[in-house]
Amino acid sequence: MQMSGDIMFVDLSKIINESIARINLDSKAEIPKELYSFSEILNLKDLNFKGEVEYIEGEITIKGILDGIMVLEDSISLEPIDYHFQAEIDEEIEENLENLSNTLDITDILWQNIVLEVPLKLTNVSNFDEYHGDGWKLISEDSIENTNN
Repeated sequence: MQMSGDIMFVDLSKIINESIARINLDSKAEIPKELYSFSEILNLKDLNFKGEVEYIEGEITIKGILDGIMVLEDSISLEPIDYHFQAEIDEEIEENLENLSNTLDITDILWQNIVLEVPLKLTNVSNFDEYHGDGWKLISEDSIENTNN
């Protein structure tokens, strides 16, 4: 796997020339900040992709595991939290080989799989007593009693 700036490219020339059927990948990955600057993700760190690009019966498939850390905002305290994630990738490249150049940019495939791993809520807060105000306080779901209000 070759990296050019923040965009990841896989050289497909050997697959296109049919000298090999599989390219093994094991590399650090980078996602451009422009892709996640308008999402809940504050930062992406330590991204690694281990997998393969295969050419079987005229179709290109990318399979592997993307592993890394996304920095998200705590749902309660709004502090940054490191959230380790792992995404299994199994994608068919829809374009036929005649339309592909000798390189494949896998940035979008990796990004789409990262988005699927973002949790709806995330918190490290254990002491809910710190979060209160004039006429309100934050309580955990465990402390809710079955009472009629």
